[in-house]
Amino acid sequence: MRGGLRRPPPHLGGCAYLHMDKIIISDLEVFYRVGVPDAERAKPQRLLISVEMTRDFAAAATADDLTKTIDYDAVTRRLLKFGESRSWKLIERLAADIAEMILAEFAPDTVSVEVKKFVVPEARYVAVQLTRPAGD
Repeated sequence: MRGGLRRPPPHLGGCAYLHMDKIIISDLEVFYRVGVPDAERAKPQRLLISVEMTRDFAAAATADDLTKTIDYDAVTRRLLKFGESRSWKLIERLAADIAEMILAEFAPDTVSVEVKKFVVPEARYVAVQLTRPAGD
């Protein structure tokens, strides 16, 4: 910083970087049927799901208006029911399906999903993380 002037924001992909606000749901406990062997998918198992959704929330903050943001309670309720009557072999597929659902139903600019599974006794958990932009 020279002469008290700040540097301009970095550029990404030829566009000026914009700060995006973020809603985070951290370690939501769900019970889904996930696993490669049929026996592992026979009954729901405990997973922890974390979701980060970005969007500009300035209008919501200014107006104090839920309709101008992403309703995290609605996202949470949707995630709690998402595994009903469904199963997945891979947590990678589960994370991708969750991201696709959130993008379609709640319209964030980007969504990041982490799924934690507790199947390796020597590890606290195994996890996958992915990030998807809207319109992908």
